[in-house]
Formats: sequence, C-alpha cells, structure tokens
Amino acid sequence: MKHISKSRRIAASMTVILMLMLLVASCQRDADELTEVQTVKIAYAQAARPITFTDEDGRASGYDVEVMRLVDERLPEYAFEFIGTSDEDALIGVETGAYDATVKNVFYTEARAARYIYPKENIGGSNTGLVVRIEDRDRIFDLESLAESRGKLVPIAPQSAQYALVAAFNEKNPEQAIELLSADDFNLVDAYTWLAETRFDAFLNLKALYAFQVEAEDGPFHHLESELLYQPFAAIPTWPLFNQEHQALADAYDRVIADLKEAGTLRELSLTWYGEDVFDLLDRAP
Repeated sequence: MKHISKSRRIAASMTVILMLMLLVASCQRDADELTEVQTVKIAYAQAARPITFTDEDGRASGYDVEVMRLVDERLPEYAFEFIGTSDEDALIGVETGAYDATVKNVFYTEARAARYIYPKENIGGSNTGLVVRIEDRDRIFDLESLAESRGKLVPIAPQSAQYALVAAFNEKNPEQAIELLSADDFNLVDAYTWLAETRFDAFLNLKALYAFQVEAEDGPFHHLESELLYQPFAAIPTWPLFNQEHQALADAYDRVIADLKEAGTLRELSLTWYGEDVFDLLDRAP
C-alpha cells in the first residue's frame, strides 16, 4: 500500500509539473504574440541627395533615412522598411495607407496637417534660400528683394511646401506679390540652366541640394558654379509624415527623437550629411 501511495504522489507531482510547464509555454506564446514586430513601410524621395536618395548599391540613404534607422534600432516592436519613390507618390501613398510614413524634407503646412500626422519633434531643418545669377547678388537675396525687383521665380510644384512658402508671402504682401508659376514636377533639373540663360531670375532651393548639384566637383551642374550663387534667407524645420492611423508610431518616434537630440546625435548627423548644424540654424532663426 505504501508503494502504491508513493507512486500516486509521484504521478500527481509529475502531473502538476507538466501543467506548470504547459502554463509557462502558453504564457510565453501569448507574450510573443503581444510583442510581435510590426513592419512599417517608410517612403522616401529617391532623388534628393543628401537628404534622401538611393545610393549606388540600391540602398536607401541620406540624412532623413539615417535618422529613421536610428529610431528603428530603438523601437524593437517595429521594423522599418524603406521604399524609394517619387515625392508625389510618397505623399499620396501615406495619405491612402499604401505607406505608413514618409521622409522627404517635409515643411509644415496647415493643408498637410489636416491629412497627415505631424509628430511633435522635427527630424531636422533646411537651410532655405534663392539661387540667383552672381551679377544679381546685391539685387535679389530673399523673397522681399525678389518681389521688389519684380524678378521671375522658377516655377514650383503646387504640392511642394516651397510653393506654400511663397503663397504665404504673397498673402501678406499683396501689393508686391511674386509671380508664382506652377510646375508639373517637384524636381526641376533644368532650373539652373534656366537661370544661366536668364529665362528666370531666382530658384527657391535648399542649400544641401545646391551644394550637391552645383558646388560639388562631380555635381551635374558644377559647370555653372561660376555663374550662380546661393543666397540663404531662412532656416525651416522639417518633419516625417505619418498616416493618420499611426498615432502610436508617431508618439514612439517622438520619444526616440527627443533622446537623440538630447544626446547630440542629430547634430552630428547633420554635420556629416550637410556640412553644417541645421539645429544651430533653427535655434538662431527669428
């Protein structure tokens, strides 16, 4: 009888142990399901070196992309997938849900704020200015002087925030409004040539793009460097845009970006990619 009783106790103990093992396995499975990694599709503009571009190896690159990679590293619940596309498709895709977010040197506009989520933390900033002919350097150096001189501005895509920037200036200065022509494309590769040919008097551009396209010895328009000049007039914050269904993702981005800014990491990246600290420009902006 003692032998039978002992066997029953052993069997009962084994049953309890087995049940505990099954319970632990079930809890682990539930935990794994709760921490399942969510893929985030991030669209980026392919032809905006050094801001965002596809490099020679077909890999997403540029300042905005590298910042988002740092965000990805610090958010284990997400896995970022970078998808190269056009400026137009990036905006449409995020709005419709084809993409979850985009990085493409986005300025803030009220119209976009109604269709996308702007996070609280900007991703960086743009040194914004006018490209002019060297002989016009004392005549055209900002939007006010362009308006006063009745200079002709290179057309701008209506979807672009630069278009909104000029439109806002015109609204405040109706008596000296700049003629604002619409372009079919965000990237006007002929703009520099048009300036040199005197078809237009100014091209609203970013210093980072001008440095790569004109100042760099291997830039596609380096041959015009002796004829053109970049005139900076504003530092403007830039942002990623998130689909309206992804507030939690935008909040997670904000937490990481705040830490990266405090650590000085984004200032270092800005110096690496732009050759200047855009956050210093933003701090000094009026």
